[in-house]
Amino acid sequence: MTIKLLTVGKTDVAWVREGLELYCSRLRHYVPFELVEIPELKKTQALTQQQIKEKEGELILKHLGPGDLMFLLDEHGREYRSLEFASFIEKQLSSGAKNLFFVIGGAYGYSESVYRQARMLISLSKMTFSHQMVRTIFAEQLYRAFTILKGEPYHHE
Repeated sequence: MTIKLLTVGKTDVAWVREGLELYCSRLRHYVPFELVEIPELKKTQALTQQQIKEKEGELILKHLGPGDLMFLLDEHGREYRSLEFASFIEKQLSSGAKNLFFVIGGAYGYSESVYRQARMLISLSKMTFSHQMVRTIFAEQLYRAFTILKGEPYHHE
């Protein structure tokens, strides 16, 4: 099983990119992990927000295959404490899924077709973070979950 963090747009803020790369490399010590960046749409001035969401949704769903599970990072999703999230990850790892996709959408959110295919919504916080920062924060939480599952001293509680 591979865990994939699928994002709309590239991470172009240098310090955010460095943090993301750090946690992606750390995660690969525990599990096959991939960062999949879908390029932002070009020439969107004539498109409505709904049309942008639909086009991004098509690009997101193109990456999913049979046996894959998709979880959306969304402000209306379920919030987890770190220990709970580690248990959630452990459960997903034993689900028999081919790949676990965690998706960070574009600025306008997701299309209805993406929501319909999602297994569940996950929220990192009641606060709002930039889409760029969410990538690094979520990668760190995935890393933290694996250190918890392995009984390593990274997480203090």
